[in-house]
Amino acid sequence: MKKEIFTGVLVGLICNAVGIIITTFIVSKVKNLEFESTFNLYYQSSNLWMLITLGALPNLLAFFGFLRINREYRARGVLLATFVAAITSYLIYFF
Repeated sequence: MKKEIFTGVLVGLICNAVGIIITTFIVSKVKNLEFESTFNLYYQSSNLWMLITLGALPNLLAFFGFLRINREYRARGVLLATFVAAITSYLIYFF
């Protein structure tokens, strides 16, 4: 049980990281900037919370995918990783 939740958390964090990379890539293509300069722009302007929040969207796919194949504990882990991303973006936004 604990191993399944840990696997879900790990999948959720990886999905969040991939989502941040994809979001940064899309924004950089729309604004005609390089990937690194786009990420630095959000980091320096204290808007990194936006990338973290949008990067959590792929967690929906992982969550419902685990539910579809009857892996409820892994889905709980993905939900926990989503809460970690939400709390992190909340702390970055207000502090």
